Amino acid sequence: MRLSKREKYAVIIAGVFVFVFILLQLIIFPFREKKERLERAVQAASKSLEEMISLKAEYGEFVQKAEISKIRFANREPGFTLFSFLDRLAGEEGLKENIAYMKPSKSESKDSQYKLSQVEMKLQGLGMKQLSPFLYKVETSKNSVFVRRLSITKKGKEEGFIDVILQVETYEI
Repeated sequence: MRLSKREKYAVIIAGVFVFVFILLQLIIFPFREKKERLERAVQAASKSLEEMISLKAEYGEFVQKAEISKIRFANREPGFTLFSFLDRLAGEEGLKENIAYMKPSKSESKDSQYKLSQVEMKLQGLGMKQLSPFLYKVETSKNSVFVRRLSITKKGKEEGFIDVILQVETYEI
C-alpha cells in the first residue's frame, strides 16, 4: 500500500497531533496540576505556621501572666480575705462611715483549684474625690484584686454626692 505525498503529510500531521495530545495529557497537565496542588499545600502550611506562631506568642503571654499571679498569690499576707482587705482600705481612706453594706460570697470552679471571692459593697453619700483614691488602691493592689462592676448614682438633690455599688473580686487558693 503506497501513500501519496498528501496522505503522508496528513498521517504525519495526525501523528504529531496525537503525540502532542498524549504529551499534554500524560506529562504537562498532570505536572501543572501537581504544581498547583503543591502551591496550595504550601499556602495552607504557611497559614498554619503563622497561626501557630501567633498561638505560641499568646500562650507565652498566658504563662507569663500565670507566673505573675503565682508570685502575687505567694506574696499575699497570710490569712488574706477580700472582705478584710476592703474594710481596712475603706478605713484608711476614711470611708467607713459611708459603707451601707458589704456582702461577701465565694464560688468554686469545678475545673480549677482557685475559688472566686467576691464582695458587693455599697457606699453612700461620698464625693468623686473620695471614691477615686479608693478605687485606685483597689485596682493597683498587689493582691490581684479587681473591680468587676461599678454603679454610680447621684444622691438625691445634693450637689456632688453620689451612691456607689461596686463588686470587687479576687481569686483565692
